[in-house]
Amino acid sequence: MTAFMKKFTGETHALMRIVTGFLFLWHGSQKLVGFPVAAPDAPAFVISIAGPIELIGGVCVMIGLFTRWAAFLCSGLMAFAYWLGHGTKGLLPLLNGGELAALYCFVFLFLAAHGAGIWSVDAARGKSGA
Repeated sequence: MTAFMKKFTGETHALMRIVTGFLFLWHGSQKLVGFPVAAPDAPAFVISIAGPIELIGGVCVMIGLFTRWAAFLCSGLMAFAYWLGHGTKGLLPLLNGGELAALYCFVFLFLAAHGAGIWSVDAARGKSGA
């Protein structure tokens, strides 16, 4: 069973990067411009710091531009969001509502360590980390 998906490693890596960036950028869009839905109430510093990181970082990760740095920054943001916004409500993500922040944190950490892979601007520039 291990060889079943092995030949698609590059493609699945790229798809994970693209979809993660695409989903993440909408959190920034929501905070900054209220699209596709208005952002929930949050302190102004969260909106002004997290919004641009989510939007610009999400776009950079999605297209694979400066992927390692963008993903590292997004991972740190999500670690901060987890511990500041969710960790104070309980330790376990299932109980404190922080599952999405924890998952984003580690997916971005993976991308920071492994680079953009194929189908990316970084690959076209010769800096994909593949």
